[in-house]
Amino acid sequence: MSITKESELAGMQNAGKAVAHTLKQMMDYARPGMSTKELDDYGAKILADFGARSAPYLTYGFPGCTCISINNEFCHGIPSHKRILKEGDLVNIDVSAELNGFWADNGASFVLGQDMHQHQKLVAASKAILKQAIDHIKGGVKIADVGHLMETAAKKQGFMVIKNLGGHGIGRSLHEQPEALLNYKDRFDQRRFKKNSVVAIETFIATHSTYATELNDGWTLVGNKGGYMAQHEHTIMVTGGKPVILTEMNGIFN
Repeated sequence: MSITKESELAGMQNAGKAVAHTLKQMMDYARPGMSTKELDDYGAKILADFGARSAPYLTYGFPGCTCISINNEFCHGIPSHKRILKEGDLVNIDVSAELNGFWADNGASFVLGQDMHQHQKLVAASKAILKQAIDHIKGGVKIADVGHLMETAAKKQGFMVIKNLGGHGIGRSLHEQPEALLNYKDRFDQRRFKKNSVVAIETFIATHSTYATELNDGWTLVGNKGGYMAQHEHTIMVTGGKPVILTEMNGIFN
């Protein structure tokens, strides 16, 4: 969407606050021995307290309130009583929701407890690349140039990017134009970021894979060559200068 009046900005700020607060609380609440369903139920209650509704459930009939992916699962993991969190797990939580007609999206990967499996370097790279990308975005900047920046930064740190996942426009629904805000440079993509538009910008930084493939459950994505992936995401409003981060409250850059 494009923000044209104060009431729309306020609506997006409220939706951003709801998903950001929920994500932060879920990251703080997660602990070894807990099931991903218990963690999802906790997040669902926080969203409900805001009056917000799960975007993946509303849009796609996703079997959960939030997406929780563990270790080799890249994204869209289904919360389950059978999936138990363990010390050192690489955890990704993606929270998106609708509130009073406005939609916001954010996500984060983190290491649960001690970094026994050396995932922290990947997590740190993903965060840093998202920050670099956001700092570079303003009205008139080529979308493909931001993708180039993200892939170049990933390669410098020994990682690769997932080529069939990307950020997206958001605001009045979960996925809007511009779609496919990729983590690499598509030289045929001449689109530019538009001032006052709202986008969900996200990283997909991986250790071994360049494509995500779907498991038989119809939701969970894993790497075509295995390995691990970290994702970090903010919903932002593009301006003529520094973007407004509508989900800043999640604290992923702190």
